[in-house]
Amino acid sequence: MKRLTQRPQRTIGHPVEIDGVGYITGKHVHLRFVPAPASTGVVFIRTDLGRDVRIPARAEMVTGTQRRTTLGQPPYCVGLVEHVLAALNGLHLDNCTIELDAPEPPGLDGSASGFVQALQSAGAVIQSGDSRDLGRDANRHRHVRKRHAGSAPDRRDRPAHQLFARLRPNVADRSAGLHRRINPATFATEIAPCRTFLLEEETHFLLKQGIGSNTKVSDLLVFGPRGPIDNSLRFGNEPARHKVLDILGDLSLFGHDLCGHLVAYRSGHPLNVEMAKTLRQRLNLVLHRQRAAA
Repeated sequence: MKRLTQRPQRTIGHPVEIDGVGYITGKHVHLRFVPAPASTGVVFIRTDLGRDVRIPARAEMVTGTQRRTTLGQPPYCVGLVEHVLAALNGLHLDNCTIELDAPEPPGLDGSASGFVQALQSAGAVIQSGDSRDLGRDANRHRHVRKRHAGSAPDRRDRPAHQLFARLRPNVADRSAGLHRRINPATFATEIAPCRTFLLEEETHFLLKQGIGSNTKVSDLLVFGPRGPIDNSLRFGNEPARHKVLDILGDLSLFGHDLCGHLVAYRSGHPLNVEMAKTLRQRLNLVLHRQRAAA
């Protein structure tokens, strides 16, 4: 890795709030985005626990990746964070405190659109600190069995902090594939509206676990033999686009921008988080070498 480019850090202009029902608990959740000083990063605060419980959104804080990404140790934890994190990452908002009174954010419609709209209404404020981009020579690939996710350099002279996402088609999870340039504008209109999806038989398994008790099939994308049940696709390849949304949320745990191409095949939260941790280790090694050479 030879290049680490920078852009100014950003936070939101003022606090904004959003309410909804949690997919896991089925209970009402109140969430509040609050501006944070430069270099704070993203931090969750569980206001329902009666004290200032701060859970930083960093890769080393991940304690669960089964169907969702969870940060922190029980009871001081928060799950299903990927959609909120994707909204912040997709809009290039680096510093924010997220206050919530439940162990999960509101589920909304299974997408990140509600969070994006709230954050956009608050506006963005440029801050003094710089945000590093992982640059051109930061090749890093991770393989797990037949699943794959990797970052590759962009050989063309693209502006910093632009990411190209390509998801290879996968019949098993109804993904038709996707290749898109990801920046705040394309994220807000082409990625954020895409919803969580699952197969009809999976819903029975989740209900037995007590998950989604207050959620109807029309509240998210549930695929039956003939396609979505009581719902319709917002995009022909909406499942693939939602996969990219999840990837952007999980990779935000790396703590820096990615610049280049991201390629994924049958990715999921375990592989996404593994990649975030690997990128973090890679960056720490580069910074150590730079300090040693100074």
